[in-house]
Amino acid sequence: MKANESTVSANTDFGTPQGRRMAIRALAGVSAGNFVEWYDFAIYAYSSTVIARHFFPPGNDTAALLGTLAVFGLTFITRPLGGVFFGQLGDRIGRRNTLVVILTLMGVSTTLIGLLPTYDKIGIAAPILLTLLRLCQGFSAGGESSGGAAFLSEYAPRGRRGTWTGLSNSTQTLPFAVAALLIVGLNTWMGDAVYNGWGWRVPFLIAAPFALVGLFLRMRLDDTPVFRSLERTNKVAHTPLREVLTNYRREVLLLIGIASLNAVAFYTVSSYFTTYLQSVVHLSATTALASNSLALLAYSLFIPLAGRLGDRLGRKRMIGTGALALVVLAVPGYLIAGSGGLGLAIVGQLLITLPLVTVASVVAVAQAELFPAAVRYTGAALGYNIAYALFGGTAPFVGQYLVLLTDNKLAPAFYLIVLALLALIPIKALPETSKVSMLRPDNTMLTPKERSGR
Repeated sequence: MKANESTVSANTDFGTPQGRRMAIRALAGVSAGNFVEWYDFAIYAYSSTVIARHFFPPGNDTAALLGTLAVFGLTFITRPLGGVFFGQLGDRIGRRNTLVVILTLMGVSTTLIGLLPTYDKIGIAAPILLTLLRLCQGFSAGGESSGGAAFLSEYAPRGRRGTWTGLSNSTQTLPFAVAALLIVGLNTWMGDAVYNGWGWRVPFLIAAPFALVGLFLRMRLDDTPVFRSLERTNKVAHTPLREVLTNYRREVLLLIGIASLNAVAFYTVSSYFTTYLQSVVHLSATTALASNSLALLAYSLFIPLAGRLGDRLGRKRMIGTGALALVVLAVPGYLIAGSGGLGLAIVGQLLITLPLVTVASVVAVAQAELFPAAVRYTGAALGYNIAYALFGGTAPFVGQYLVLLTDNKLAPAFYLIVLALLALIPIKALPETSKVSMLRPDNTMLTPKERSGR
């Protein structure tokens, strides 16, 4: 163990020019790929109203919108499958090579959505093909977040893992803001008639050149020092999924518990709020997208700061504070956002976004820290994506359905509160992982204090 840790330290000497170049290249490569991956994923969410008109039978706008949101939710069914597939691949052949494959699949799927014929051209085949491509997107997304977290946490200097994964998480969220602003800009420039006719395809087609840039940067990376050490010492896991299910079930369950809250809160802000503001509050599409993009820009700016704070104060304290803040602020956030106007829409979303930042900053790094090196990618991807399949992808549909069912505009806020209260249980049991070694061979290397979560 000592020899291995010395080897890794030699390969990540951040005091040398070569070490700093390696670090900057790793951070830039993962962040650029993250941006492309989640830009591709975000475009669908922000195009839901126009997709509903083009890919579902005309005559019932509510049914078409629910159908579009249901397809969004179905995407998350393949996320655990993609997580398991790419997680095992990442633990066997390396983090970098796996992240290259993931980005390629997402770029191709998104570009093809931009080329699909619509319902008036091919009938029922249109939503079927749309669903298949969205399932491919979900399969790809299943490996991205956990792979990026594993890659950066294994490169980051000790005491900076939260900061590094926070910077990467910014580039997972910034695409949502960029996608929203791009759609607003295209809609304004083209006019509603042109944009709704064919202009909506442009954001999807832009995915192709974006993906090529991301692939170029990722292919220039070396794999992580931790994975290279596993290869040198012949400790690469041959059956990582079996090892996770045999020895790390508790860690998987804890990750599902904390990531579920993050999933609901994040997809409420990033994917549902624009629909909510348009269909429930009756704000214009431009106002809804503009306010949401500003909230997401705030998320992108604050999450590296929250990650840095988590490096100092610990993961448990940060995520517990965030969960309790969501309990207190969810209803005021929806009330203010639903009061009408751009300014109040921004303020209301920020009341939910800022507590979300503290939760997300912990989930981003703890998913990698919870598992030992040889099975890190598989364990993180399995727990993270089960949570997102159950609670992330369904958040927009559940939010809209609860409003229609109860005729209560605050129903999505109460749903978020319930999830935040339930998340306090796994948060209480969560080990404090901010100081653990990323090269440890198994979790028996954790101290009793770390294992107990105190």
